[in-house]
Amino acid sequence: MLRLVFDRRLIKNFDWFLFLITLLISIIGLVNLYSATYQTGFKVFQKQLVWVVLGVVAMVLISFIDYRTLERYTHHMYAVFILLLITVLVFSKAILGSKRWISIGPVTIQPSEFVKILIILVLAKFYYNDFEGGPYGLRDLVKPILFIALPSVLVLLQPDLGTALIILLTSASLVLFMGVRLKSLMFILVLILGFSYPAWRFALKDYQKERIETFLDPSRDPLGSGYNAIQSQIAVGSGKFLGKGFKKGSQTQLRFIPEQHTDFAFSVISEEWGFIGAVFTLLLYFLLILWILDVASLAKDKFSMAVSFGVASMFFWHTLINIGMITGIMPVVGVPLPLLSYGGSSALAAMMGIGIVLGIRMRKLPMSNERIVLE
Repeated sequence: MLRLVFDRRLIKNFDWFLFLITLLISIIGLVNLYSATYQTGFKVFQKQLVWVVLGVVAMVLISFIDYRTLERYTHHMYAVFILLLITVLVFSKAILGSKRWISIGPVTIQPSEFVKILIILVLAKFYYNDFEGGPYGLRDLVKPILFIALPSVLVLLQPDLGTALIILLTSASLVLFMGVRLKSLMFILVLILGFSYPAWRFALKDYQKERIETFLDPSRDPLGSGYNAIQSQIAVGSGKFLGKGFKKGSQTQLRFIPEQHTDFAFSVISEEWGFIGAVFTLLLYFLLILWILDVASLAKDKFSMAVSFGVASMFFWHTLINIGMITGIMPVVGVPLPLLSYGGSSALAAMMGIGIVLGIRMRKLPMSNERIVLE
């Protein structure tokens, strides 16, 4: 006989604040996407709506999975997605010069988006299994560096500089958070500087170099590589204080920004809802990140603390780099704004990450003994 045990305490401790902030950002993203694609039909909007619904369901379901179960199977999931990244490189078709997606019937997924969550879990497991604690030296960091390097290289080969950058920055933030000896940190920084020229010379593609050079001087190619950045800044500025109104942004509706539904989605909000709308949206991201960090501060073990901090770092770097791209203070590297930019895999992965954090928080608050047994 099947016997299911459901703990009612989990529902009582469900973090509705974090859930509702995530839902609100997702709704803003859908409304924004509707306006951004208004002139070209609703196919993109409908696809994203389906992914958001799936993401919400996945977020809730994952929150009821004990995070210790995730810790147990982290290496298995990591191995599966490394194989998926290799499969993408070998078997998938190139789209606009990149191999990033796997098609399963009518569904297309981007495995690298989920790797961002898995690398957080893998690093958290590494520190959880280490009983001595930091700060860590170079010899101690060999294993986590290998865990980080393998997916980063595979993602760079796709090529997808933006996702690889997020993986590296999120991982580095987590490693630094757990503690690194000063001498080891200085050595790593010197090593990074030493490899910067070879990376520029041999690793970066021509269009990636062009983006960085255009960032330093956008006017050098205003109709080419600098076009998106310049038009985005025009859209942000034209929104002024209150914005032009829903579906009334000239830059948006005349489609001056080709990627306004993906990487440059925030420029649509800035133009149509102005300074007020932009600040309100950024405030939601600030609250989201701060709330996740609060979960990390309440953690009673290294694994849950590291996972929560890693998810907060992922959202922080995504937000910082994307807003920097749109306002012209950072080069365009293809980093979307989670839950706001179009992208099914991105939305699903972000909500899965939040689902894990929800599960951690639900199990950290005081709970009375209430269980429902179904037979």
